[in-house]
Amino acid sequence: MEHYAKENNVPIMDIVGMEALLQFLRLKQPKTILEIGAAIGYSAIRMALTLPQVTIVTIERDEKRYSDAVSFIKKADLEERIQVIFGDALDVLEDVKEKYSFDAIFIDAAKGQYQKFFTTSQQCLNENGMIISDNVLFRGLVASIEDAEKRHKNMVKKIDAYNEEIMNDPQFDTMILPIGDGIAISLKK
Repeated sequence: MEHYAKENNVPIMDIVGMEALLQFLRLKQPKTILEIGAAIGYSAIRMALTLPQVTIVTIERDEKRYSDAVSFIKKADLEERIQVIFGDALDVLEDVKEKYSFDAIFIDAAKGQYQKFFTTSQQCLNENGMIISDNVLFRGLVASIEDAEKRHKNMVKKIDAYNEEIMNDPQFDTMILPIGDGIAISLKK
């Protein structure tokens, strides 16, 4: 899958970030995970293989990536534990939160929408749950927005605002770690 992602320019978590995510999940031992941004199913498969008791609902809006995710999950024989939903997360989260609740939520989708994903998805987060967000340092540009290329400035500003919001959210204890492309861990109080 890593080779396929590289050849087809599909963004997946780098190995250091992935291993950190898996360690946080080992510590938390969630039974249910919501992933926003399935891509080709790489993270969902790695989480399911690491946590044999977990069930995962993952959302993907790109039709090709959705199809690839379904295929990779089937090849891994994990379709009983990983459900892939096709659609824009902001559209399908309403249905998801009516049917499910989650011990952990993993946000790794459209970076400019992180604030909306966080706000909407936390409504289906169980007591003492956690939300993990990837790419919150965006190549280090969040620390030096003025160094961002013009085409990235707006997104970097949105990620910076997101980081500020979650760090100050009174319902969560949040820590941002400079692992991979930056990982935020938000624990529900």
